Amino acid sequence: MEITRKNFIIGGGLGALSLALAACGSSPESSPNTGGGTGGAIDGKGKTLTVLFSTKPQYPEEQKAWFAKTAEDFKTLTGATVQWETFPTANDEMTRIQTSVVSGTGPDVYGLGTTFTPTAFSTGAFVKLGDNEWNQIGGKDKFVPATLGISGPDKDNLIGIPFVSRPFVMAYNTELLAKAGIDKPATTWDEFAEHGKKMTTGDEYGLAVAYKDNFDPWKFIWAMSIQAGNPIIDGKKARLDDPTVAKAFEAYFGWMTTDKCVDPAAVGWGNAQAVAAFAAGKAGYLPMTSPLSIPTLDKSEVKGKYQYALMPMVPPGETSRPADGVEAASILSGDNLVIADYSPNKDLAFAFVKMITDADAQSNYYKIFGEVPTNVEAAKALESDPLVAPALDAASKSVATPFSGAWGDVQLALTNVAVQTIPDLSAGSVSDASLTARLKDAQSKAQAALDRAK
Repeated sequence: MEITRKNFIIGGGLGALSLALAACGSSPESSPNTGGGTGGAIDGKGKTLTVLFSTKPQYPEEQKAWFAKTAEDFKTLTGATVQWETFPTANDEMTRIQTSVVSGTGPDVYGLGTTFTPTAFSTGAFVKLGDNEWNQIGGKDKFVPATLGISGPDKDNLIGIPFVSRPFVMAYNTELLAKAGIDKPATTWDEFAEHGKKMTTGDEYGLAVAYKDNFDPWKFIWAMSIQAGNPIIDGKKARLDDPTVAKAFEAYFGWMTTDKCVDPAAVGWGNAQAVAAFAAGKAGYLPMTSPLSIPTLDKSEVKGKYQYALMPMVPPGETSRPADGVEAASILSGDNLVIADYSPNKDLAFAFVKMITDADAQSNYYKIFGEVPTNVEAAKALESDPLVAPALDAASKSVATPFSGAWGDVQLALTNVAVQTIPDLSAGSVSDASLTARLKDAQSKAQAALDRAK
């Protein structure tokens, strides 16, 4: 079923929207390059362009400064005023976008996490990108090809313009690995757990894992499952009840309950707390992070003592990836920019998008926030940086989540298994019966979402 503006809420789109928003927070920050337009100067004097982005709690002052500088530069370029609208949580974004889609009024430009793009596409509320639209922002070949992998269902139906790439990697403390006699980072999930146990001593733990984070847990399960050959969504069938999913959750929860290589306090941690523990030198591995953590780590106790590496790509219980397994170093993650189809300021919207995706803007954004550029020229400039090289490698080995309007519901079903298990983790064990029951419920909800989306 296509989710149109009229039936968006009735057909279950609201649930899909709220869930997909939890996928990846969108946090576009960059410093614009005002040169080199493709379609001549645009006169925006007296006009206002409304732009909706998420807040960036890690770097609030930096984002505030970027908002001000970007607005100033855009006014110099076009004469138009930028009105910023922000949201602090996925639910707030859901409400804002749902209202705009139904009413046909609202922001001109939206920043979306990449895994929200399928649901956004299904609304029909955003501009499809043809040759003319790509030319207005400098051409499709301006972008790293891999970052276009979740811009639409196929090459002829794209709505998402890549803004930043957020490939996930793991950080490791070089001193703690050496002290434990580990000569190189883990390449299998079993080895990852073994290393975690070796590095756990006193108040130092092998792993820093954010069990209560809204975004991280499902990504571990998704990666381990598809590495084992289970795609999670197989055509019209959800496969959350597959044994590979259970094994993934068992490994993920087992780092705390069985291996005991995670700080017990991590039951209540979000990603920021996990990063803080690693930054304080209290953990050997910080999985499911990105170069976004560089500004924080370079101001911490581990400056000069950490590196990044690919996360393991061999599923739990295996010494090599099965023949039908997928080499998934990361989800295809980052932020897309989309332009509202109802916008009366599309020319200004495209000028704005061009400005913040030009090479100088993207390079400056990376220097401030540590997000990997999607601009080819800006990304290429990072290839010689050994700290960032693993993230670029992860980007090349990233796999897109299914382009389905139901993906948000499937993702939330995986997330809810982790959320519902927090009390068990606090108590120190997770029973097979509890996990089986939660996976059964998750499978039912995911399959219902797929059935609605047919």
